[in-house]
Amino acid sequence: MRSRMKGVFWSGVLLFLCTFVSVQPSCPEEMIRIEIQNPNEKPTQLTFNSAFMSPIVNSFLSSVQPNPFPKDLLVGMIKGSKTIQTDTIKEVLQYEIGFLVCVAIGILYIVLMPLIGLFFACCRCCGNCGGRMHQKQKTNISCKRRSFYCSTLLITVLILAGNVCMFLSSTYTTETVMRGSKELTDILENLKSYITTVPEQIQQVTNESTNTVDKVEYNLNEIGPLLGKAIQNGLKVSLDPAFNSITEIADVVNRTSNGLLQLNKTLDLLKPKVDALQANLSAVRQRINNTMQMSDCVNCTTFQPELDKLSLDGSLEFPDQIDLRSAVDKAINTNVTGQLDKGRDFFESIPQTVKKETTQMVSLALLELEGLKQQISGVTKGLPLDVLGDISRPLTDVQNSISRYSPEIERSSQISRAVGLVLSCLILLVVICNFLGLLLGTVGLNAKDNPTERSGTSNCGGIFFMAGVGFSFLFSWIFMLVVLILFIVGGNTYTLVCKPWQNKELIQVIDTPGLIQGFDLSKILNLKTNLTIANVYSDCQKNMPLWTTLHLNELFNLNNMLNVSKYEKQIYQSFEDANINISNITVLSPEVKSQLHNFSGSASTMNFGNITQQMNDLSGTNLSSAAGSLDDLAGKQTSTNISTQLHGEAKDLRDIQTEITSNIMPLMLELNATINNLSAVASQINATVENVLKKVGFAQDVLNYNISQIVKRESMLFIDCQVKIFVAYARWANETITERMGRCGPVAAAVDRSVDLLCKHLVGSLNAFWFSLGWCMIFLIPSIIFSVKLAKYYRRMKYSDVYENNHIKMNPFPKAHLKPELLENEKQPPFTYLHK
Repeated sequence: MRSRMKGVFWSGVLLFLCTFVSVQPSCPEEMIRIEIQNPNEKPTQLTFNSAFMSPIVNSFLSSVQPNPFPKDLLVGMIKGSKTIQTDTIKEVLQYEIGFLVCVAIGILYIVLMPLIGLFFACCRCCGNCGGRMHQKQKTNISCKRRSFYCSTLLITVLILAGNVCMFLSSTYTTETVMRGSKELTDILENLKSYITTVPEQIQQVTNESTNTVDKVEYNLNEIGPLLGKAIQNGLKVSLDPAFNSITEIADVVNRTSNGLLQLNKTLDLLKPKVDALQANLSAVRQRINNTMQMSDCVNCTTFQPELDKLSLDGSLEFPDQIDLRSAVDKAINTNVTGQLDKGRDFFESIPQTVKKETTQMVSLALLELEGLKQQISGVTKGLPLDVLGDISRPLTDVQNSISRYSPEIERSSQISRAVGLVLSCLILLVVICNFLGLLLGTVGLNAKDNPTERSGTSNCGGIFFMAGVGFSFLFSWIFMLVVLILFIVGGNTYTLVCKPWQNKELIQVIDTPGLIQGFDLSKILNLKTNLTIANVYSDCQKNMPLWTTLHLNELFNLNNMLNVSKYEKQIYQSFEDANINISNITVLSPEVKSQLHNFSGSASTMNFGNITQQMNDLSGTNLSSAAGSLDDLAGKQTSTNISTQLHGEAKDLRDIQTEITSNIMPLMLELNATINNLSAVASQINATVENVLKKVGFAQDVLNYNISQIVKRESMLFIDCQVKIFVAYARWANETITERMGRCGPVAAAVDRSVDLLCKHLVGSLNAFWFSLGWCMIFLIPSIIFSVKLAKYYRRMKYSDVYENNHIKMNPFPKAHLKPELLENEKQPPFTYLHK
C-alpha cells in the first residue's frame, strides 16, 4: 500500500506540473520569475577529525583484514537463508581470522603481562633479575650505559608520541559524542527542510501558472489599449505627418488672416492722414505759385522746378489683398482645424473601437481561461502530499528522541573524556618517570664514582626508572584490555561499514534484489529501467533533480504535456473569427482642398513690390529742402510783402514735413513690417499647401486601402505575443521540472554527513585512540627491559667491584679473588685506585 501511494504521489506531482501550460506576459513575453525555493541547510559544526591518524590506522586494519567484503555471507544472513550453523560460523571465523590473531595476541599480552610482572617482582625480591645491588666494573660499562640510554630515550619518545595522539584522539572522540546529537538533529532538519521544500516548489510552479493565466486575462481585458495602441502605431507613420501638415497650413492661414487684418487696420489709420496732408500740400503749393506769379518777384522762375516736385505720390490702394482676403476667408470658413480635430478624434478612438469590436471574443476567451484556472486550483486537491508528511513525522519523532536523550549522551561524553584522560595520564606517568630517570641519572652520575658512592640524584633517577617499570607492569594489561575491546568494535565497524560504504560495496548489498521485502524502486514507480539505490545516491551526490534521478520521463511525456499547439489554435481561431471593423474617415474634404488651392493661387498673385513702391514714394517726400530754397529766395526779394509770403509758405512746408514725420512715418513703418510678414508667410504658402496635399493624400490612401491590413497585421502580432506567453511558460516549466525542481543533493548530503559522523569522526577518532594506546603498549615492553637495564647504572649499589682498565694500574689484593659467597656476607676486600 505504501509503495502504491508513493507511485501515485509522483504521478500526481508530474501530472499537476505538466498540466499548467499557461502564459507569460504580453510583449515582451519574458516575465520576471522568482527563483525556485531551495531548502535551508544547516552546515556541519564538526570541524575536528582524526585525519592525521586515519591513513596509518586504516592501513593497519587493511593488513589485519585483507579479505574482500563478505557480500554473499552478509546477504545470506540478512535474508535468513544462512542459519547459525557450523558452516556459517566457519565462514565468519575465516573472514575474521586477522582480527582473531590480533585478539589472541592481545589476550596473551593481558595474561602474560601481569604474570611476568609478578614473577619479575618475586625474582628481584630474591636478588635476581637485576635485584642484587652489585655491578661489575668492566671496560665497556660506559658504552653499555650510553647504548641503554639512547635506546630508552628513543623508546620513551615513541611512547610519548603515542601518548600525544591518545590525548588528541580522546578529545576528538569526546567532542564527537558531545556534538553528535546536535549534528544528527541538523541532518534530520535538513532532510525535513528538503521534504518541505518539494511541495513549496510545486506550489511555486502552480503560482507561476496562475500568474501567467491572470496576465493573459489582463491582456484580453485590456485588448482595447494594447491592440488599439498597436494599430495606432501602425497608422501613426502616415497619419501624424498629415495631421502635422494640416496643423501647419491652418497656422499659415491664421497668420495670413491676421496679417491682412493688421494691414487693413493700418491702412484705415493711414489713408485719412495722407489725404489730409495731400490737400494741405496742394493748398500751400497753390499759394507759392500765386506768389511766384507776382511781377515784382525777383528770380522766382528758378524755383519753378522744385515747385513742380512738391506732391505726395502714392494712393495706398492694394487691390491684390482683396482677392487674398477673400481666399483666406473661404479657407477659414471651410474649418481646416475642424477637419484636423475629426482626424485626431478618429485616431484616438481606435482603442475604444477595438474594445467594442472584440467584446464577444474576449468574453469567450476569458470564460475558457477561467475554466483553466479552476482546473489548476483543483489539481492540488488530488495530490497525495500527505505522503511527504508521513515521511516528515518519523524524522520529527527521531529528533525528539535525540533531544530527550541528549543529557545522557552528554554525560557519556564526560565519562569518555574522564576515561580517556585517566588512561592518557597513566601512560604519561610512565613517560615522565622515564624522562626523569634519564634526566636525573645523567645529571647526578659521575663515571669515576664508586657504584656504592653514587649521588642521590643519580640514585633517584634509577628509582624513577623502576617506578616506571612498576607502573607499566601494573596497568599495561588493563590498557591492553581496553585496546582489545575498542579494536574489535572500531576495527570491525571500519571494515564492515565504513570501508565498504566508501567503496560502494555496502550500498550494492542494500540493492540486492529481495534483501528488503517489498522494496523495489522500479516497481514502485512503474519504471522499465532498473532503478537502484546506488544510482539514486550517485545522482543525488551530483545534485540532480528528481525528474532525472527517478527517470520520470518514462512515466510522463513532458514535451507532449507542455505542447501549446491546442491553445494556439483556439486563440488564433478566436481572433480570426473576430472582425475588427474600424470605419474610415476623410482627412480633408474636396472642398477644403479646393479652397487651399485657391488660397495658394491668391497668395502667389499678391504683388508686394507695388505695395512697397507706393510706400517708398510716400516715405521719400522731403519738403524741408524746398522750404530752405523758399527761404533763400525770400532773402533775395526786394519786396517785403513777397518776402514775408515766401517765408510763411516755407514755414507751411516745414509744418507739413513735421506732420509727415510725426504722424505718417510711424504708421508707414508699421505698414512696412506688416507687409514684410505677409510677404514671408506668402512665400511659404505654395510649398506648405503642396506638402499638405501630398501628405494628406498619402494618409488618405493608407486609410482607404491599407487600414484593414494594418488591423489584421497588428491583431496577428497581438496573438503571437499571447502565444509566446504560452511558449515561454512551457519552456520555463519544462526547464524547472527537468533541471531545478527537487534537486536531491540535500538527501545525499544528509547521508554523507551521517556516514562522516560515524566513520570519519566517531570511528576514526576511536580507532586512533586504541591504535595510539596499543602503540604505547607495544613499546612498553622494550621500555621495561631497557629501563631495568639502565636503572642499575644510576642506582647506588650496596656492593662494589674492581674496575679494570688499561690506563689504571691496580694493586692486587690478597682477597681479590674471594668467592661471591664472601661478598654476600659483606666481607668484601678493600680496594684502591692507582692513578697516574
